[in-house]
Amino acid sequence: MRKLLPIITSHAGGRSAMTCRFRCGDACFHEVPNTSENEYVGDVIAGALSRRSMMRAAAVVTVATAAGGAVVGAGAPGAAAATTTEGWNGTSAKGARGLRFTPVAPNKNDAVTVPDGYAQNVVIRWGEPILRGAPAFDPDKQSAAAQAGQFGYNCDFLSLLPLRGEYGRQVLVANHEYTDEILMFEGYDAANPTREQVEVAWAAHGLSVVVVQEERGSGKLTAVSRHRLNRRLTATSEFRLTGPAAGSALVRTTADPTGTKVLGTLNNCAGGETPWGTTLHGEENFNQYFGGFDKVTDATTVARLKRYGVTTAVSERKWERFDDRFDLSKEPNEANRFGWVVELDPYDPESTPRKRTALGRFKHEAAQPRLTEDGRPVVYMGDDERFDYFYKFVSSKRVAKGGSRAAHEHNLTLLDEGTLYVAKLTGDSPAAEIDGTGKLPSDGEFDGSGVWIPLATAGPDGAVSHVDGMTAEEVYVFTRLAGDKVGATKMDRPEDIEPSPYSGKVYVALTNNTNRGKTGFAPADEANPRNLNKHGQVLELTESRNRAESTTFAWSLFLVAGDPNDPATYFAGFPKDQVSPISCPDNVAFDPYGNLWISTDGNALGTHDGLFGVATRGERRGELKQFLTMPTGAETCGPIIQDRRVLVAVQHPGEVDGASVENPASAWPDGPGKHVRPSVVAVWREDGCNIGI
Repeated sequence: MRKLLPIITSHAGGRSAMTCRFRCGDACFHEVPNTSENEYVGDVIAGALSRRSMMRAAAVVTVATAAGGAVVGAGAPGAAAATTTEGWNGTSAKGARGLRFTPVAPNKNDAVTVPDGYAQNVVIRWGEPILRGAPAFDPDKQSAAAQAGQFGYNCDFLSLLPLRGEYGRQVLVANHEYTDEILMFEGYDAANPTREQVEVAWAAHGLSVVVVQEERGSGKLTAVSRHRLNRRLTATSEFRLTGPAAGSALVRTTADPTGTKVLGTLNNCAGGETPWGTTLHGEENFNQYFGGFDKVTDATTVARLKRYGVTTAVSERKWERFDDRFDLSKEPNEANRFGWVVELDPYDPESTPRKRTALGRFKHEAAQPRLTEDGRPVVYMGDDERFDYFYKFVSSKRVAKGGSRAAHEHNLTLLDEGTLYVAKLTGDSPAAEIDGTGKLPSDGEFDGSGVWIPLATAGPDGAVSHVDGMTAEEVYVFTRLAGDKVGATKMDRPEDIEPSPYSGKVYVALTNNTNRGKTGFAPADEANPRNLNKHGQVLELTESRNRAESTTFAWSLFLVAGDPNDPATYFAGFPKDQVSPISCPDNVAFDPYGNLWISTDGNALGTHDGLFGVATRGERRGELKQFLTMPTGAETCGPIIQDRRVLVAVQHPGEVDGASVENPASAWPDGPGKHVRPSVVAVWREDGCNIGI
């Protein structure tokens, strides 16, 4: 018998301690915010693996032997070859349409490794100037003013939008999730950051809009600096609260007694694109930026802050020393102004982005709309926390067609009125048959049903709460507490949730939850088959009658991630000797053929994170192939799959325990002696043909 792939056990998933420290404030080492008695989704999936499917997929596999090409940025050492590991049947370039490439082997290359026959380039790096007057990147002379005109740090969600009237150009929109000051500043003293370092970090957060130019005959993209549409939004830019919670006493502060104007957006993770040409951006781990919790005395405020993980006396970055709004003892409502979905109009550089309160407040991973048959947007959203929930918002307004100013202004109100729902899942197996090991229940199935529970409805004349004991404003500002009250199903870190534009099915990435089944925590239920869940899974949800506005749905398990040699893994019934190992699914996207592409965050199998494509339909449904891998310490983010190009964000390269500017763990993208820089990478076929064909 072949051995299972090695498993990283020092931190949740395969993340370094440094990543956990700066990205989410060591969330896994704090008390789980959800202490409700609600049902846990892990129990719902456990044992749901079909006996027939398991028999078809009984073959075992470890890691890939496929050859692949690795390319690093200009000035870097020679390209590395993909690692070959004995025993993996990964040599075939056959596959579903859009997935016909030779899979990249799992590896530890300090490079972006792509399949044979593919090329790549770095589109834009942290610190490259995009606004007029911004200087070239110089880490020894970095200033807040310079960073405010440069591409931000740790890019995550990406969007590529058409730019009419400018041939070969598109508009790239990027999130900048968080900063890692140890990798940004030489000699950084975490206990005593300087004001300049703090202000640089404020400017490195947020969003970037930058026009990119295509190269004829290839998929190469280059940034067009100083274009009229280029824009930076930072932790000090003005944002507007809109919708039912705007103006509430719960979001008013000393600096903003109206409760409508917020400075900044923080920890923007994934996002989405709307049919009316705007982009959506989820504010995720905002809790880590606030200090002074130990001095908050009001019991209700304390309980609400704790439910959102806002519990530190002194924050990691010490921002409360430099701006009172980050000190909870002085401004307890400031934290309530983060944790929203931001809507941005990338075509109007003078517009004020809006934080849409009708979509609820929690740790938003992403927000992706689909339309009902009568043209109303429905937005799916996950709350990226262990044991928390996933949601949807159904607008009461229809999209206005056409390019008129009136249509545009109308469409900018679509996400302010409608109903917010939370999901409750039910399994179809007796609880006694769910033991958390992945053992099948007697019916051999891994599916069930669910309902969308309404939380609140916002309209032109105000909002109505559907939750006993909570006002509408409380539902929107403390949405997690509303989910607790109505009995929503606890999930294993629901991250990106994307409806397929081809089938209408909705795919939910559940990254992992190593606390599941531990003493004092919820055990497995039928929606997550494994206790101590290191590798995560992907849920497939089908709305009743395939109507996005439905209040009931069916669900099934599409993937149970991990080493295919592990009997607890599952790939939609596809033979497991023909799939790539995958761990910790995070962001998802679709290609032009309806395949689901999955980026990973914290590979717990001992190799680097990557990007994977998997067929969702037909006889090859469940065929999963690794398309690329990341440099040392990096996470795969923001995948975009076009006909002839794949785009990814290379987030936190070199973020390895013990690394620093003086002691780098990676030489990517520019080689030894250069700063390690998060960047956006484009990949294309060398022969100019479509990806995976």
